[in-house]
Amino acid sequence: MKIISYNVNGIRAALKKGFIEWLEAADPDVICIQETKAHKEQLDLSLFEEAGYPFHYWFSAQKKGYSSVAILSKIKPNHVEYGTGIESMDFEGRNLRVDFDEVSVMSLYLPSGTNDARLNFKLNYMTEFQEYVNELRKEIPNIVICGDYNICHEEIDIHNPKMKGISGFLPIEREWIGSFIDSGFIDSFRHLNKEPNHYSWWSYRANARNNNKGWRIDYNMVSEPLKDKINRAYILPEAKHSDHCPIVVEIE
Repeated sequence: MKIISYNVNGIRAALKKGFIEWLEAADPDVICIQETKAHKEQLDLSLFEEAGYPFHYWFSAQKKGYSSVAILSKIKPNHVEYGTGIESMDFEGRNLRVDFDEVSVMSLYLPSGTNDARLNFKLNYMTEFQEYVNELRKEIPNIVICGDYNICHEEIDIHNPKMKGISGFLPIEREWIGSFIDSGFIDSFRHLNKEPNHYSWWSYRANARNNNKGWRIDYNMVSEPLKDKINRAYILPEAKHSDHCPIVVEIE
């Protein structure tokens, strides 16, 4: 199974930049999309169906044009779970899961901590999400949690490791994602790729992308029971529909 995660920073804008043509060429079995910034009623869903994804699911924020996640699949899932059931999380449309016979796949969009209020919201979200996943894995041990975690884990994951006072690289955030991994997940990209200078997000400022001054804040986290089934994990920085780029994991 080839799984892609992609924060598109607005699906309608991405469509105008050739997203469908790229999707057909990339040809994943499942693609988890974050920050669609759209309700499905605002989209021509036939575009995705004609591209080979008859099964598509959308979980949108109550606020229009904000947050929101989706999953497109070639394979019909056995079950689709919209949200987590935690009211303080679900109104922003940040979690969507599809369950197949042998694996479940989640699209996750963790909040960013752009100011004190949002940082507190993010930290609370992280705590509640960890508790939710701990319970979920008792029922579903084989899971891939794909998405924009809005956190760089290690110094190798950011172009300037001195940026310790900025949300996304705060010690408390890095500690959380480290403990999340230690709770039973594999950072699939870093598991197979130890080299520096691989990123998934670049600021629109100061020509950051052309200079590769980026952050690796998008992850395909694979639960421990699937560790030996990770065949490939890579990043696609040449896809430029967003300030993020797609990340890929291939599971046997």
